[in-house]
Amino acid sequence: MTTDYPPSAARHPANRCEMLTVSMQFAALMCLPLTAGIALAQKHPAKPVRILVGNAPGGANDFIARLVGQKLNEAWGQPVIIDNRSGGSGVIAMELAARAAPDGHTLLVSNSQMSSNMLLGKVPFDIRKVYSHVVQLTTQMYVVTVNPSLAAQSMKELIAYSKSKPNAISYGTPGTGSPAHLGIEQFKLMTGAAMLHVPYKGNGPAMVDLMSGQIQLVFGSSVSVMPQARAGKLRALAVTGHKRASLLPDLPTVAEAGAPGYALTNAYGFFVPAGTPAAIVDAINKQSNAVIAAREFRARLEADGVEAAPPNSPADYRGAVERDIALLEKFFKTPGISPDTFK
Repeated sequence: MTTDYPPSAARHPANRCEMLTVSMQFAALMCLPLTAGIALAQKHPAKPVRILVGNAPGGANDFIARLVGQKLNEAWGQPVIIDNRSGGSGVIAMELAARAAPDGHTLLVSNSQMSSNMLLGKVPFDIRKVYSHVVQLTTQMYVVTVNPSLAAQSMKELIAYSKSKPNAISYGTPGTGSPAHLGIEQFKLMTGAAMLHVPYKGNGPAMVDLMSGQIQLVFGSSVSVMPQARAGKLRALAVTGHKRASLLPDLPTVAEAGAPGYALTNAYGFFVPAGTPAAIVDAINKQSNAVIAAREFRARLEADGVEAAPPNSPADYRGAVERDIALLEKFFKTPGISPDTFK
Protein backbone atom coordinates (compact mmCIF):
# COMPACT_ATOMS: atom_id res chain seq x y z
CA MET A 1 0.00 0.00 0.00
CA THR A 2 1.31 3.43 -0.88
CA THR A 3 0.41 6.80 0.58
CA ASP A 4 -0.19 9.82 -1.63
CA TYR A 5 1.87 12.46 0.32
CA PRO A 6 1.54 15.31 -0.04
CA PRO A 7 -2.08 14.87 -1.21
CA SER A 8 -2.47 15.18 -4.93
CA ALA A 9 -4.55 18.35 -4.54
CA ALA A 10 -1.65 20.04 -2.77
CA ARG A 11 0.67 19.22 -5.68
CA HIS A 12 -1.41 21.25 -8.10
CA PRO A 13 0.35 24.61 -8.79
CA ALA A 14 -2.76 26.66 -8.10
CA ASN A 15 -3.35 24.90 -4.79
CA ARG A 16 0.29 25.34 -3.81
CA CYS A 17 -0.03 29.08 -4.39
CA GLU A 18 -3.18 29.19 -2.27
CA MET A 19 -1.48 27.29 0.55
CA LEU A 20 1.52 29.61 0.36
CA THR A 21 -0.77 32.64 0.62
CA VAL A 22 -2.50 31.18 3.69
CA SER A 23 0.87 30.42 5.30
CA MET A 24 2.07 33.95 4.72
CA GLN A 25 -1.13 35.35 6.20
CA PHE A 26 -0.72 33.14 9.27
CA ALA A 27 2.90 34.24 9.70
CA ALA A 28 1.83 37.86 9.45
CA LEU A 29 -0.80 37.31 12.14
CA MET A 30 1.78 35.66 14.41
CA CYS A 31 4.01 38.72 14.07
CA LEU A 32 1.28 41.17 15.06
CA PRO A 33 1.98 41.08 18.85
CA LEU A 34 5.67 41.73 18.20
CA THR A 35 5.08 44.58 15.78
CA ALA A 36 2.40 46.05 18.03
CA GLY A 37 4.83 45.98 20.95
CA ILE A 38 7.52 47.68 18.88
CA ALA A 39 5.05 50.34 17.79
CA LEU A 40 4.02 50.97 21.39
CA ALA A 41 7.64 51.37 22.46
CA GLN A 42 8.30 53.76 19.60
CA LYS A 43 5.35 55.94 20.62
CA HIS A 44 6.21 55.91 24.32
CA PRO A 45 5.86 58.26 26.02
CA ALA A 46 2.86 59.75 24.27
CA LYS A 47 2.02 62.10 27.15
CA PRO A 48 3.57 63.39 30.43
CA VAL A 49 5.13 60.72 32.63
CA ARG A 50 4.51 60.64 36.38
CA ILE A 51 7.11 59.30 38.82
CA LEU A 52 5.56 58.39 42.17
CA VAL A 53 7.74 58.90 45.25
CA GLY A 54 6.58 57.45 48.57
CA ASN A 55 8.36 60.02 50.72
CA ALA A 56 8.35 63.76 51.25
CA PRO A 57 10.80 65.95 49.29
CA GLY A 58 14.35 65.99 50.60
CA GLY A 59 15.09 62.28 50.89
CA ALA A 60 17.09 59.93 48.69
CA ASN A 61 14.05 58.61 46.77
CA ASP A 62 13.06 62.16 45.88
CA PHE A 63 16.61 63.17 44.95
CA ILE A 64 17.07 60.20 42.61
CA ALA A 65 13.61 60.60 41.06
CA ARG A 66 14.24 64.26 40.26
CA LEU A 67 17.74 63.71 38.94
CA VAL A 68 16.76 60.80 36.67
CA GLY A 69 13.44 62.43 35.79
CA GLN A 70 15.18 65.54 34.47
CA LYS A 71 17.32 63.47 32.11
CA LEU A 72 14.35 61.37 30.96
CA ASN A 73 12.48 64.59 30.22
CA GLU A 74 15.35 65.73 28.00
CA ALA A 75 15.53 62.38 26.21
CA TRP A 76 11.80 61.86 25.74
CA GLY A 77 10.71 65.42 25.04
CA GLN A 78 7.75 64.91 27.39
CA PRO A 79 7.25 66.42 30.86
CA VAL A 80 8.31 64.12 33.70
CA ILE A 81 6.37 64.99 36.86
CA ILE A 82 7.60 64.02 40.34
CA ASP A 83 4.57 63.15 42.47
CA ASN A 84 5.44 62.94 46.18
CA ARG A 85 2.84 60.83 48.01
CA SER A 86 4.30 60.59 51.49
CA GLY A 87 2.74 58.66 54.33
CA GLY A 88 2.16 55.07 55.28
CA SER A 89 5.86 54.22 54.93
CA GLY A 90 5.54 54.41 51.17
CA VAL A 91 2.27 52.46 51.03
CA ILE A 92 0.24 55.31 49.48
CA ALA A 93 2.57 55.55 46.49
CA MET A 94 2.75 51.76 46.17
CA GLU A 95 -1.04 51.45 46.00
CA LEU A 96 -1.35 54.28 43.48
CA ALA A 97 1.26 52.65 41.25
CA ALA A 98 -0.44 49.25 41.50
CA ARG A 99 -3.73 50.75 40.32
CA ALA A 100 -2.26 52.91 37.54
CA ALA A 101 -2.84 52.19 33.86
CA PRO A 102 -0.18 49.73 32.60
CA ASP A 103 0.95 51.97 29.77
CA GLY A 104 4.36 53.12 30.96
CA HIS A 105 3.23 56.62 31.89
CA THR A 106 3.30 55.98 35.67
CA LEU A 107 6.55 54.91 37.27
CA LEU A 108 7.27 54.17 40.93
CA VAL A 109 10.74 54.81 42.32
CA SER A 110 11.34 52.82 45.47
CA ASN A 111 13.74 50.67 47.47
CA SER A 112 13.67 47.69 49.82
CA GLN A 113 10.92 49.36 51.85
CA MET A 114 8.56 47.87 49.27
CA SER A 115 9.72 44.40 50.25
CA SER A 116 9.32 45.01 53.97
CA ASN A 117 5.87 46.56 53.44
CA MET A 118 4.81 43.39 51.65
CA LEU A 119 6.27 40.98 54.20
CA LEU A 120 4.74 42.93 57.09
CA GLY A 121 1.30 42.91 55.47
CA LYS A 122 1.12 46.68 55.00
CA VAL A 123 -0.08 46.20 51.43
CA PRO A 124 -2.68 43.58 50.41
CA PHE A 125 -0.68 42.28 47.47
CA ASP A 126 2.52 40.59 46.39
CA ILE A 127 4.86 43.15 44.85
CA ARG A 128 6.27 40.45 42.58
CA LYS A 129 2.84 40.11 40.96
CA VAL A 130 1.43 43.64 40.83
CA TYR A 131 4.55 45.35 39.44
CA SER A 132 6.95 44.79 36.60
CA HIS A 133 10.54 45.44 37.59
CA VAL A 134 12.12 47.92 35.19
CA VAL A 135 15.65 48.87 36.24
CA GLN A 136 17.88 49.36 39.25
CA LEU A 137 19.13 52.93 39.28
CA THR A 138 21.49 53.30 42.23
CA THR A 139 22.93 51.73 45.34
CA GLN A 140 23.58 53.65 48.52
CA MET A 141 24.93 53.39 52.04
CA TYR A 142 23.82 55.59 54.93
CA VAL A 143 25.63 58.11 57.11
CA VAL A 144 25.20 57.83 60.88
CA THR A 145 24.47 61.42 61.87
CA VAL A 146 23.81 63.11 65.21
CA ASN A 147 22.90 66.54 66.47
CA PRO A 148 26.10 68.34 67.56
CA SER A 149 24.68 68.82 71.06
CA LEU A 150 24.81 65.05 71.67
CA ALA A 151 27.78 64.06 73.81
CA ALA A 152 29.08 61.50 71.32
CA GLN A 153 32.05 62.11 69.05
CA SER A 154 32.33 58.54 67.77
CA MET A 155 30.30 55.37 67.30
CA LYS A 156 31.78 53.84 70.46
CA GLU A 157 30.76 56.92 72.44
CA LEU A 158 27.29 56.80 70.90
CA ILE A 159 26.84 53.18 71.94
CA ALA A 160 28.18 53.84 75.44
CA TYR A 161 25.95 56.89 75.89
CA SER A 162 22.83 55.04 74.79
CA LYS A 163 23.57 52.23 77.24
CA SER A 164 24.23 54.58 80.15
CA LYS A 165 21.06 56.60 79.43
CA PRO A 166 18.54 54.18 77.90
CA ASN A 167 16.11 55.82 75.50
CA ALA A 168 17.60 59.27 76.01
CA ILE A 169 18.41 59.23 72.29
CA SER A 170 15.51 59.48 69.85
CA TYR A 171 16.20 58.46 66.26
CA GLY A 172 14.20 59.48 63.20
CA THR A 173 13.45 57.44 60.08
CA PRO A 174 11.44 57.95 56.86
CA GLY A 175 8.78 55.66 58.33
CA THR A 176 8.07 52.49 60.25
CA GLY A 177 9.48 49.50 58.38
CA SER A 178 11.75 51.65 56.23
CA PRO A 179 15.26 50.38 55.47
CA ALA A 180 16.71 52.89 57.94
CA HIS A 181 14.32 51.69 60.65
CA LEU A 182 15.24 48.05 60.04
CA GLY A 183 18.91 48.96 59.95
CA ILE A 184 18.88 50.85 63.24
CA GLU A 185 16.95 48.09 64.99
CA GLN A 186 19.56 45.64 63.77
CA PHE A 187 22.27 48.00 65.07
CA LYS A 188 20.54 48.10 68.47
CA LEU A 189 20.37 44.32 68.60
CA MET A 190 24.05 43.92 67.72
CA THR A 191 25.35 46.58 70.13
CA GLY A 192 22.85 46.69 72.99
CA ALA A 193 22.10 50.35 72.29
CA ALA A 194 18.77 51.58 73.69
CA MET A 195 17.08 54.30 71.60
CA LEU A 196 13.53 55.46 70.81
CA HIS A 197 12.10 55.41 67.28
CA VAL A 198 10.34 58.46 65.83
CA PRO A 199 8.83 57.77 62.36
CA TYR A 200 8.39 60.58 59.81
CA LYS A 201 6.83 60.88 56.35
CA GLY A 202 10.26 61.12 54.78
CA ASN A 203 13.90 61.78 55.50
CA GLY A 204 13.49 65.51 54.84
CA PRO A 205 11.22 66.18 57.84
CA ALA A 206 13.44 63.97 60.02
CA MET A 207 16.48 66.04 59.05
CA VAL A 208 14.68 69.26 60.02
CA ASP A 209 14.00 67.89 63.52
CA LEU A 210 17.53 66.50 63.78
CA MET A 211 19.03 69.93 63.13
CA SER A 212 16.66 71.57 65.63
CA GLY A 213 17.46 68.99 68.31
CA GLN A 214 13.98 67.46 68.50
CA ILE A 215 15.65 64.11 67.77
CA GLN A 216 19.30 63.19 68.17
CA LEU A 217 20.12 60.57 65.53
CA VAL A 218 19.42 59.73 61.89
CA PHE A 219 20.81 57.12 59.53
CA GLY A 220 20.49 59.42 56.53
CA SER A 221 21.49 59.50 52.90
CA SER A 222 24.69 61.38 52.19
CA VAL A 223 22.59 63.58 49.89
CA SER A 224 20.64 65.00 52.83
CA VAL A 225 23.30 64.70 55.52
CA MET A 226 26.66 65.85 54.23
CA PRO A 227 25.87 69.46 53.21
CA GLN A 228 24.64 70.09 56.77
CA ALA A 229 27.55 68.19 58.31
CA ARG A 230 30.08 70.21 56.31
CA ALA A 231 28.35 73.38 57.50
CA GLY A 232 28.74 72.27 61.12
CA LYS A 233 25.00 71.88 61.68
CA LEU A 234 25.27 68.11 62.10
CA ARG A 235 27.96 65.61 63.05
CA ALA A 236 28.66 62.59 60.84
CA LEU A 237 30.10 59.62 62.75
CA ALA A 238 30.32 56.73 60.29
CA VAL A 239 28.99 55.15 57.10
CA THR A 240 26.99 51.94 56.99
CA GLY A 241 28.57 50.33 53.92
CA HIS A 242 30.75 47.24 53.76
CA LYS A 243 33.66 49.58 53.04
CA ARG A 244 34.39 53.29 53.40
CA ALA A 245 32.81 55.68 50.94
CA SER A 246 35.32 56.92 48.38
CA LEU A 247 34.08 60.49 48.75
CA LEU A 248 34.00 60.31 52.56
CA PRO A 249 37.28 58.53 53.28
CA ASP A 250 37.67 60.03 56.76
CA LEU A 251 34.47 58.42 58.00
CA PRO A 252 34.91 54.85 59.26
CA THR A 253 32.35 52.15 58.63
CA VAL A 254 30.05 51.25 61.50
CA ALA A 255 31.73 47.84 61.53
CA GLU A 256 35.14 49.45 61.99
CA ALA A 257 33.92 51.92 64.58
CA GLY A 258 32.05 49.77 67.07
CA ALA A 259 29.76 47.11 65.55
CA PRO A 260 31.83 44.40 63.83
CA GLY A 261 29.95 42.70 60.99
CA TYR A 262 27.35 45.44 60.64
CA ALA A 263 26.39 46.83 57.22
CA LEU A 264 23.34 48.52 55.73
CA THR A 265 22.93 49.41 52.06
CA ASN A 266 19.94 50.11 49.86
CA ALA A 267 19.04 50.01 46.18
CA TYR A 268 16.67 52.29 44.29
CA GLY A 269 14.87 51.48 41.07
CA PHE A 270 11.87 51.90 38.81
CA PHE A 271 8.70 49.78 38.81
CA VAL A 272 5.60 49.94 36.60
CA PRO A 273 2.19 48.27 36.95
CA ALA A 274 2.06 44.61 35.94
CA GLY A 275 0.69 44.17 32.45
CA THR A 276 2.75 47.00 31.00
CA PRO A 277 3.85 45.76 27.54
CA ALA A 278 7.31 44.22 27.59
CA ALA A 279 8.38 46.49 24.73
CA ILE A 280 7.62 49.57 26.85
CA VAL A 281 9.36 48.11 29.92
CA ASP A 282 12.43 47.39 27.79
CA ALA A 283 12.34 50.89 26.28
CA ILE A 284 12.24 52.55 29.72
CA ASN A 285 14.99 50.20 30.90
CA LYS A 286 17.19 51.08 27.92
CA GLN A 287 16.73 54.84 28.33
CA SER A 288 17.27 54.69 32.11
CA ASN A 289 20.45 52.67 31.67
CA ALA A 290 21.67 55.29 29.22
CA VAL A 291 20.96 58.04 31.75
CA ILE A 292 22.82 56.40 34.65
CA ALA A 293 25.74 55.38 32.44
CA ALA A 294 26.49 58.96 31.38
CA ARG A 295 29.74 60.21 32.89
CA GLU A 296 28.35 63.56 34.05
CA PHE A 297 25.36 61.86 35.65
CA ARG A 298 27.53 59.40 37.56
CA ALA A 299 29.72 62.27 38.74
CA ARG A 300 26.63 64.10 40.00
CA LEU A 301 25.55 61.03 41.96
CA GLU A 302 29.00 60.39 43.37
CA ALA A 303 29.28 63.99 44.53
CA ASP A 304 26.44 63.16 46.91
CA GLY A 305 27.78 59.75 47.90
CA VAL A 306 25.42 57.71 45.71
CA GLU A 307 26.67 54.99 43.36
CA ALA A 308 25.07 54.42 39.97
CA ALA A 309 24.03 50.83 39.35
CA PRO A 310 25.82 48.90 36.60
CA PRO A 311 23.80 48.25 33.41
CA ASN A 312 20.98 45.84 34.25
CA SER A 313 17.92 44.29 32.65
CA PRO A 314 14.39 43.96 34.05
CA ALA A 315 15.21 40.32 34.82
CA ASP A 316 18.38 41.37 36.64
CA TYR A 317 16.46 43.80 38.81
CA ARG A 318 13.73 41.31 39.55
CA GLY A 319 16.38 38.87 40.75
CA ALA A 320 17.92 41.53 43.00
CA VAL A 321 14.52 42.32 44.55
CA GLU A 322 13.82 38.63 45.15
CA ARG A 323 17.17 38.26 46.93
CA ASP A 324 16.32 41.30 49.03
CA ILE A 325 13.01 39.72 50.00
CA ALA A 326 14.80 36.52 51.05
CA LEU A 327 17.22 38.49 53.26
CA LEU A 328 14.37 40.39 54.91
CA GLU A 329 12.47 37.15 55.57
CA LYS A 330 15.57 35.85 57.33
CA PHE A 331 15.98 39.12 59.27
CA PHE A 332 12.41 39.01 60.60
CA LYS A 333 13.11 35.53 61.98
CA THR A 334 16.22 36.71 63.86
CA PRO A 335 15.99 36.04 67.62
CA GLY A 336 15.32 39.33 69.38
CA ILE A 337 13.67 40.90 66.36
CA SER A 338 9.89 41.22 66.48
CA PRO A 339 8.15 41.88 63.15
CA ASP A 340 5.49 43.79 65.12
CA THR A 341 8.12 46.48 65.74
CA PHE A 342 8.00 47.38 62.05
CA LYS A 343 4.22 47.41 61.52
